[in-house]
Amino acid sequence: MSTSRVVVGVDGSADSARALRWAHDYAQQTGATIEAIGVYEVPVMLGPTAMAGFQDAHSLERAAHETVAATVTEVLGADAQVTQRVERGHPADVLIAASEGASMLVVGSRGHGGFTGLMLGSVSQHCVTHGRCPVLVMPHSGA
Repeated sequence: MSTSRVVVGVDGSADSARALRWAHDYAQQTGATIEAIGVYEVPVMLGPTAMAGFQDAHSLERAAHETVAATVTEVLGADAQVTQRVERGHPADVLIAASEGASMLVVGSRGHGGFTGLMLGSVSQHCVTHGRCPVLVMPHSGA
């Protein structure tokens, strides 16, 4: 018998932390496993402004790993049984691919991307329309 898997997009934002908490509660009730996924993109224009604070793509990847690990520890504790993964690419594309075979994809409505005033972020909107499993978008924490 295969175990169901819940995929959660984690970017360190308050909404992604809430998505992780919800996914954890859901997984405990259903016996599912949790896969927390962080995504990083290398800016198209590499230069001092685009890469401020980062030496190279490896620094971006390390920062994404640290963000996922810190969020999991902060939200669920150091002993949490969560698979953590980081991939390079566009967040929506990575999460949609990860949703293949999952029982649910959980994302926050707003992350650390641009246009933070939007009601529903572009990543969550794209996941809702193209996800390969049911998608839950946590409402913005300020809602």
